[in-house]
Amino acid sequence: MDKNVVYEYMDAKALVKETEEDIRRHRRKTIVQDKVTGSNPEFPYQPQSFNISGCVENHVNVDEEEKLLEERKRNAKLIKVKAERVINKAPVRIQRIIRFRVMQGLTWDEVATKMKGNCTGESARKEFQRWMKEK
Repeated sequence: MDKNVVYEYMDAKALVKETEEDIRRHRRKTIVQDKVTGSNPEFPYQPQSFNISGCVENHVNVDEEEKLLEERKRNAKLIKVKAERVINKAPVRIQRIIRFRVMQGLTWDEVATKMKGNCTGESARKEFQRWMKEK
């Protein structure tokens, strides 16, 4: 059981969100606009300007990039699942400390406040460190 995966939980969680946003961005079609000049095809040849717009088509690269992004998302979710398995095997008190510190990103003093009772920021940190050192 590798407890260091707990530290990777926050990064994996953020990576999943960022990757989902990247996938949405790739699925949006890029619209390009331009202004061109021309003239009437018949006499009198008067110059005119035309606005043209359309979607850029580059499906080959987009499909490959989406596959890579989906793979990255899948790997990040696997890391999250591994971390949650490790966390579920921990004692309940440690689970709460991990949830407050690692998942919610609170400081050690804020963790101690949430834990209530006879707990300081330093004692919560030490308890977490002792659990991480156990095998």
